[in-house]
Amino acid sequence: MRKAVSILVICLVNLGVFAAKHPDFSGTWSFVPEKSKNVGMMSEMKMTQTIEQSASSLDVTADTTFQGNNQQTKTHYDLTGKPAVNDSPMAGPSDTVSKWDGEKVVTTWTSKGAVAGTNTVRTETRSLSPDGTSMVLESVRGSNSPVVMVFEKK
Repeated sequence: MRKAVSILVICLVNLGVFAAKHPDFSGTWSFVPEKSKNVGMMSEMKMTQTIEQSASSLDVTADTTFQGNNQQTKTHYDLTGKPAVNDSPMAGPSDTVSKWDGEKVVTTWTSKGAVAGTNTVRTETRSLSPDGTSMVLESVRGSNSPVVMVFEKK
């Protein structure tokens, strides 16, 4: 009996080691244009993202200043894979579906296209550096080159 309990304990401990532990994006992050790629005019933008994370969601408040205009946006990512409606800065209301892919959060944004009856699909991938001090937000539409925004933790 004692041997069976010992084996059970060892199995449970090893199972805990293999269980996926997702990174914690919580905190305040500053956009670093000089480390980013393909950001175009956004390189002139000041942006801070404040992130609150739970087991089932990621809530991002972005404060931006661009050409003297201040704006605040809020985005809710449902990490369980359920659809959520969010406003995309250039596309208006979008259906978003988020899920964990290893240590990354991958979100598919679907919004109405510029041509009636079409949709635009954008894939966004959020990840952390191994030391947790940098966050990368990569966004790509179709076969276009990705926009890669780098943030540093404040």
